[in-house]
Amino acid sequence: MLRETFATRYVTPLREGGSLPGIVEADDLGTYVMKFTGAGQGRKTLVAEVICGELARRLGLRVPELVRMELDPVVGRAEPDQEVQELLKASGGLNLGMDFLPGSLGFDPLAYEVGAEEAGRVVWFDALIGNVDRSWRNPNLLVWHGDLWLIDHGAALIWHHNWPTAGAWAQRPYDASDHALAPFGPRIAEAAAALAPLVTPALLAEVTALVPDAWLEGEHGFDTPDAVRAAYAEVLAARARTIHEHITVGPPTADKPSQAPGWLTGGHPLPTPSTLDDAR
Repeated sequence: MLRETFATRYVTPLREGGSLPGIVEADDLGTYVMKFTGAGQGRKTLVAEVICGELARRLGLRVPELVRMELDPVVGRAEPDQEVQELLKASGGLNLGMDFLPGSLGFDPLAYEVGAEEAGRVVWFDALIGNVDRSWRNPNLLVWHGDLWLIDHGAALIWHHNWPTAGAWAQRPYDASDHALAPFGPRIAEAAAALAPLVTPALLAEVTALVPDAWLEGEHGFDTPDAVRAAYAEVLAARARTIHEHITVGPPTADKPSQAPGWLTGGHPLPTPSTLDDAR
Protein backbone atom coordinates (compact mmCIF):
# COMPACT_ATOMS: atom_id res chain seq x y z
CA MET A 1 0.00 0.00 0.00
CA LEU A 2 1.18 3.53 -0.70
CA ARG A 3 2.10 5.53 2.36
CA GLU A 4 -0.84 7.54 3.72
CA THR A 5 -0.74 11.25 4.60
CA PHE A 6 -3.27 13.93 5.51
CA ALA A 7 -3.34 17.33 3.84
CA THR A 8 -2.98 20.09 6.44
CA ARG A 9 -2.71 23.22 4.30
CA TYR A 10 -3.60 24.12 0.75
CA VAL A 11 -0.79 26.36 -0.53
CA THR A 12 -1.50 27.28 -4.15
CA PRO A 13 -3.07 25.87 -7.31
CA LEU A 14 -1.04 24.87 -10.35
CA ARG A 15 -3.02 26.46 -13.14
CA GLU A 16 -2.08 24.28 -16.09
CA GLY A 17 -4.32 21.95 -18.05
CA GLY A 18 -7.70 20.73 -16.95
CA SER A 19 -6.83 18.87 -13.75
CA LEU A 20 -5.85 21.90 -11.64
CA PRO A 21 -3.50 20.11 -9.22
CA GLY A 22 -2.40 22.03 -6.15
CA ILE A 23 0.58 22.39 -3.84
CA VAL A 24 -0.29 21.20 -0.33
CA GLU A 25 1.47 20.58 2.95
CA ALA A 26 0.82 17.36 4.86
CA ASP A 27 0.94 16.03 8.40
CA ASP A 28 4.32 14.39 7.74
CA LEU A 29 5.74 17.93 7.21
CA GLY A 30 6.21 17.17 3.52
CA THR A 31 5.09 19.26 0.57
CA TYR A 32 3.24 17.57 -2.28
CA VAL A 33 1.62 18.16 -5.62
CA MET A 34 -1.92 16.94 -4.96
CA LYS A 35 -4.14 15.52 -7.70
CA PHE A 36 -7.85 15.43 -7.01
CA THR A 37 -10.59 12.88 -7.60
CA GLY A 38 -12.98 15.74 -8.35
CA ALA A 39 -10.92 17.16 -11.23
CA GLY A 40 -11.14 16.50 -14.97
CA GLN A 41 -11.37 12.78 -15.50
CA GLY A 42 -11.23 12.23 -11.76
CA ARG A 43 -10.19 8.87 -10.47
CA LYS A 44 -9.03 7.45 -13.83
CA THR A 45 -6.26 10.03 -13.94
CA LEU A 46 -5.19 9.05 -10.44
CA VAL A 47 -5.31 5.36 -11.34
CA ALA A 48 -2.99 6.02 -14.29
CA GLU A 49 -0.64 8.01 -12.06
CA VAL A 50 -0.34 5.16 -9.57
CA ILE A 51 0.03 2.28 -12.04
CA CYS A 52 2.45 4.09 -14.34
CA GLY A 53 4.45 5.82 -11.64
CA GLU A 54 4.94 2.72 -9.53
CA LEU A 55 5.65 0.55 -12.58
CA ALA A 56 8.30 3.04 -13.71
CA ARG A 57 9.87 3.00 -10.25
CA ARG A 58 10.13 -0.79 -10.29
CA LEU A 59 11.74 -0.65 -13.71
CA GLY A 60 14.49 1.60 -12.37
CA LEU A 61 13.18 4.97 -13.59
CA ARG A 62 13.01 7.95 -11.25
CA VAL A 63 9.54 9.06 -10.16
CA PRO A 64 8.73 11.28 -7.15
CA GLU A 65 7.18 9.35 -4.28
CA LEU A 66 3.42 8.87 -4.58
CA VAL A 67 1.26 8.86 -1.46
CA ARG A 68 -2.36 8.37 -0.58
CA MET A 69 -3.54 11.74 0.66
CA GLU A 70 -6.68 12.36 2.68
CA LEU A 71 -8.31 15.73 2.13
CA ASP A 72 -10.71 17.62 4.35
CA PRO A 73 -12.05 20.39 2.07
CA VAL A 74 -11.89 22.81 4.98
CA VAL A 75 -8.10 23.12 4.51
CA GLY A 76 -8.76 25.31 1.48
CA ARG A 77 -11.33 27.62 2.99
CA ALA A 78 -8.98 30.61 2.65
CA GLU A 79 -8.52 30.04 -1.11
CA PRO A 80 -10.34 32.91 -2.88
CA ASP A 81 -10.82 31.18 -6.24
CA GLN A 82 -14.32 29.77 -6.57
CA GLU A 83 -13.16 27.08 -9.01
CA VAL A 84 -10.61 25.83 -6.50
CA GLN A 85 -13.18 25.87 -3.71
CA GLU A 86 -15.55 23.75 -5.79
CA LEU A 87 -12.74 21.35 -6.68
CA LEU A 88 -11.81 20.86 -3.03
CA LYS A 89 -15.43 20.32 -2.03
CA ALA A 90 -15.78 17.67 -4.74
CA SER A 91 -12.58 15.90 -3.66
CA GLY A 92 -13.07 15.25 0.03
CA GLY A 93 -11.55 11.95 1.13
CA LEU A 94 -8.81 9.99 -0.59
CA ASN A 95 -6.70 11.70 -3.26
CA LEU A 96 -3.14 11.36 -4.60
CA GLY A 97 -0.01 13.26 -3.61
CA MET A 98 3.27 13.43 -5.52
CA ASP A 99 6.39 14.50 -3.64
CA PHE A 100 7.33 18.09 -4.43
CA LEU A 101 10.95 18.26 -5.59
CA PRO A 102 12.30 21.60 -4.29
CA GLY A 103 14.65 23.32 -6.68
CA SER A 104 13.87 21.02 -9.59
CA LEU A 105 14.04 22.42 -13.11
CA GLY A 106 11.89 21.71 -16.11
CA PHE A 107 13.75 19.55 -18.61
CA ASP A 108 15.50 21.49 -21.39
CA PRO A 109 17.18 19.35 -24.09
CA LEU A 110 19.58 22.19 -24.84
CA ALA A 111 20.80 22.34 -21.24
CA TYR A 112 20.67 18.70 -20.14
CA GLU A 113 22.21 15.76 -21.97
CA VAL A 114 20.48 12.38 -21.71
CA GLY A 115 22.37 9.20 -22.54
CA ALA A 116 21.04 6.97 -25.30
CA GLU A 117 20.51 4.10 -22.84
CA GLU A 118 18.38 6.15 -20.44
CA ALA A 119 16.52 7.77 -23.34
CA GLY A 120 15.71 4.32 -24.70
CA ARG A 121 14.33 3.15 -21.38
CA VAL A 122 12.06 6.17 -21.03
CA VAL A 123 10.80 5.93 -24.62
CA TRP A 124 10.16 2.18 -24.25
CA PHE A 125 8.32 2.76 -20.98
CA ASP A 126 6.16 5.50 -22.50
CA ALA A 127 5.33 3.22 -25.41
CA LEU A 128 4.36 0.49 -22.95
CA ILE A 129 1.88 2.72 -21.11
CA GLY A 130 0.73 4.55 -24.23
CA ASN A 131 1.86 7.91 -22.87
CA VAL A 132 0.89 10.67 -25.30
CA ASP A 133 2.12 13.47 -23.06
CA ARG A 134 5.92 13.50 -23.00
CA SER A 135 6.65 15.42 -26.16
CA TRP A 136 9.02 18.29 -26.89
CA ARG A 137 6.00 20.57 -26.41
CA ASN A 138 5.42 19.37 -22.86
CA PRO A 139 8.20 17.04 -21.64
CA ASN A 140 6.80 16.17 -18.21
CA LEU A 141 10.37 15.65 -17.10
CA LEU A 142 12.24 17.36 -14.29
CA VAL A 143 15.95 17.62 -13.54
CA TRP A 144 16.64 17.34 -9.82
CA HIS A 145 20.08 16.93 -8.24
CA GLY A 146 21.46 16.29 -11.72
CA ASP A 147 19.10 13.39 -12.47
CA LEU A 148 16.12 13.00 -14.77
CA TRP A 149 12.73 12.48 -13.08
CA LEU A 150 9.46 11.42 -14.73
CA ILE A 151 6.22 13.14 -13.71
CA ASP A 152 2.56 13.34 -14.73
CA HIS A 153 1.27 10.09 -16.19
CA GLY A 154 -2.43 10.92 -16.00
CA ALA A 155 -2.72 10.94 -19.81
CA ALA A 156 -1.39 7.38 -20.14
CA LEU A 157 -3.33 4.07 -20.19
CA ILE A 158 -5.71 5.78 -22.58
CA TRP A 159 -7.53 2.49 -23.21
CA HIS A 160 -9.17 2.63 -19.77
CA HIS A 161 -11.46 5.33 -21.07
CA ASN A 162 -12.97 2.76 -23.47
CA TRP A 163 -12.42 -0.75 -22.14
CA PRO A 164 -14.02 -2.59 -25.10
CA THR A 165 -11.08 -1.38 -27.24
CA ALA A 166 -8.41 -2.38 -24.69
CA GLY A 167 -7.47 -5.65 -26.41
CA ALA A 168 -6.46 -3.83 -29.57
CA TRP A 169 -3.98 -1.71 -27.61
CA ALA A 170 -1.61 -4.62 -27.08
CA GLN A 171 -0.27 -4.20 -30.62
CA ARG A 172 -1.02 -0.54 -31.16
CA PRO A 173 2.06 1.28 -32.57
CA TYR A 174 3.74 4.15 -30.76
CA ASP A 175 5.08 7.11 -32.68
CA ALA A 176 7.97 8.57 -30.69
CA SER A 177 8.97 11.14 -33.30
CA ASP A 178 7.90 14.03 -31.08
CA HIS A 179 9.06 12.43 -27.83
CA ALA A 180 11.12 14.77 -25.67
CA LEU A 181 14.03 12.30 -25.69
CA ALA A 182 13.92 11.31 -29.36
CA PRO A 183 16.87 13.60 -30.22
CA PHE A 184 19.16 11.60 -27.92
CA GLY A 185 19.21 8.44 -30.06
CA PRO A 186 17.20 6.20 -27.71
CA ARG A 187 18.37 2.58 -27.71
CA ILE A 188 14.92 1.04 -27.76
CA ALA A 189 15.82 -2.56 -28.56
CA GLU A 190 18.37 -2.56 -25.76
CA ALA A 191 15.79 -1.13 -23.37
CA ALA A 192 13.24 -3.77 -24.38
CA ALA A 193 15.74 -6.55 -23.75
CA ALA A 194 16.42 -5.23 -20.27
CA LEU A 195 12.94 -4.14 -19.18
CA ALA A 196 10.38 -6.38 -20.89
CA PRO A 197 11.39 -9.50 -18.90
CA LEU A 198 10.78 -7.53 -15.69
CA VAL A 199 7.12 -6.89 -16.55
CA THR A 200 5.91 -10.14 -15.06
CA PRO A 201 2.42 -11.07 -13.84
CA ALA A 202 3.74 -10.82 -10.28
CA LEU A 203 5.08 -7.30 -10.83
CA LEU A 204 1.89 -6.13 -12.49
CA ALA A 205 -0.20 -7.63 -9.69
CA GLU A 206 1.96 -5.79 -7.17
CA VAL A 207 1.61 -2.46 -8.96
CA THR A 208 -2.12 -2.65 -9.66
CA ALA A 209 -2.75 -3.69 -6.04
CA LEU A 210 -1.54 -0.22 -5.01
CA VAL A 211 -4.63 1.39 -6.59
CA PRO A 212 -7.27 1.92 -3.89
CA ASP A 213 -10.49 -0.05 -4.31
CA ALA A 214 -12.45 3.21 -4.11
CA TRP A 215 -10.96 4.35 -7.42
CA LEU A 216 -11.89 1.11 -9.20
CA GLU A 217 -15.32 0.31 -7.81
CA GLY A 218 -18.27 0.69 -10.16
CA GLU A 219 -16.16 0.51 -13.34
CA HIS A 220 -18.55 -0.33 -16.16
CA GLY A 221 -18.17 -3.91 -17.34
CA PHE A 222 -16.39 -5.18 -14.23
CA ASP A 223 -17.82 -6.85 -11.14
CA THR A 224 -14.98 -6.13 -8.72
CA PRO A 225 -11.91 -3.89 -8.32
CA ASP A 226 -9.70 -6.97 -8.73
CA ALA A 227 -11.27 -7.64 -12.12
CA VAL A 228 -10.29 -4.11 -13.20
CA ARG A 229 -6.77 -4.66 -11.92
CA ALA A 230 -6.51 -7.87 -13.91
CA ALA A 231 -7.63 -6.04 -17.06
CA TYR A 232 -4.88 -3.43 -16.66
CA ALA A 233 -2.31 -6.17 -16.10
CA GLU A 234 -3.45 -8.13 -19.13
CA VAL A 235 -3.01 -5.22 -21.52
CA LEU A 236 0.35 -4.18 -20.09
CA ALA A 237 1.71 -7.73 -20.10
CA ALA A 238 0.75 -8.27 -23.72
CA ARG A 239 2.10 -4.87 -24.75
CA ALA A 240 5.44 -5.40 -22.99
CA ARG A 241 6.23 -8.47 -25.07
CA THR A 242 6.35 -6.81 -28.48
CA ILE A 243 5.89 -3.06 -28.18
CA HIS A 244 9.53 -2.39 -29.14
CA GLU A 245 8.68 -3.74 -32.60
CA HIS A 246 6.03 -1.06 -33.05
CA ILE A 247 7.92 2.07 -31.95
CA THR A 248 8.87 4.53 -34.67
CA VAL A 249 11.17 7.53 -34.34
CA GLY A 250 11.04 9.87 -37.31
CA PRO A 251 11.63 13.60 -37.83
CA PRO A 252 9.75 15.69 -35.26
CA THR A 253 6.77 17.67 -36.42
CA ALA A 254 7.13 21.44 -36.45
CA ASP A 255 3.58 22.64 -36.03
CA LYS A 256 1.36 19.63 -35.41
CA PRO A 257 -0.72 20.16 -32.27
CA SER A 258 -0.20 17.92 -29.27
CA GLN A 259 -1.97 14.56 -29.45
CA ALA A 260 -2.64 14.53 -25.71
CA PRO A 261 -6.31 14.96 -24.75
CA GLY A 262 -6.73 18.47 -23.39
CA TRP A 263 -8.72 17.32 -20.39
CA LEU A 264 -5.91 15.01 -19.30
CA THR A 265 -2.88 17.22 -19.67
CA GLY A 266 -1.55 19.40 -16.91
CA GLY A 267 2.04 18.27 -16.56
CA HIS A 268 4.14 21.40 -16.61
CA PRO A 269 7.28 22.14 -14.62
CA LEU A 270 6.62 22.55 -10.93
CA PRO A 271 6.89 26.02 -9.40
CA THR A 272 10.27 27.14 -8.19
CA PRO A 273 10.91 27.63 -4.48
CA SER A 274 10.61 31.41 -4.96
CA THR A 275 7.14 31.16 -6.49
CA LEU A 276 6.11 28.77 -3.77
CA ASP A 277 7.31 31.26 -1.16
CA ASP A 278 5.29 33.99 -2.85
CA ALA A 279 2.19 31.84 -2.61
CA ARG A 280 2.64 31.51 1.13
